Amino acid sequence: MAEDTREQSSSNPSVAPATGGGPSETNPVNAAKGVVLGKDGKPCRPCSSFAAFTKSTLKKPSQPATTTATLTTPGDCPADVETLGRSSWTLLHTIAATYPTSPSPSEQSDLKSFIKLFSKLYPCWVCAEDFQHYIKKQDVRTDNRQAFGTWLCEAHNEVNRKLGKPIFDCSKWEERWRTGWKDGRCD
Repeated sequence: MAEDTREQSSSNPSVAPATGGGPSETNPVNAAKGVVLGKDGKPCRPCSSFAAFTKSTLKKPSQPATTTATLTTPGDCPADVETLGRSSWTLLHTIAATYPTSPSPSEQSDLKSFIKLFSKLYPCWVCAEDFQHYIKKQDVRTDNRQAFGTWLCEAHNEVNRKLGKPIFDCSKWEERWRTGWKDGRCD
C-alpha cells in the first residue's frame, strides 16, 4: 500500500516509473516520474507521491523549485500514497492488536471479509491490486490475534521489500502495536 515499484508492462501503460528506483522503461504516456495514472488516464493522487503529483500538476511557472526530498503533504491536503499507506497500516495493525485471542467463527469471517473488501476499495488502485495478489498467495489468517498480527506484519514486510524499506521483526509486532515498547517510551 505504497508507491508502485513493479515493472511496467506494455499491457499497462498507465503506470509511470516510480520515484526512487522504479522501472527504467520510458513512460509511453508522458506522466512525471513517480506519478501513477488512474484508470481514467489522469494522475491518481492517492497512488502517487505528493512531490511527484505536485510537480506533474503545477501550472505556476513562477513558483520556486522545491526538491522532492523536502516536499511533504501538508496535513490539510488530500492524502498522497505515503500518507495513505502510513494511515492504512496504522489502522490495520491496530485492528490486529485489538482482535480477540479466541475469536468466534463470526469474528473470523468478518475480519477476512473486511480485509478482502479493504483490498478492493483501497484508493490507490495499484496498491489495491498488489494487496489482492498477496491475499490470494497468502490467505488471511484469522484464527486468533497472534495469527492475524503475524500475517499482517508479513504482508506489510512484503510491501516494504518492494519499496526497499527496512523489514520489521514480526516477533515484535504486538509490542509495537498493542502493548508498547518495553523501554517505556509509550507509557
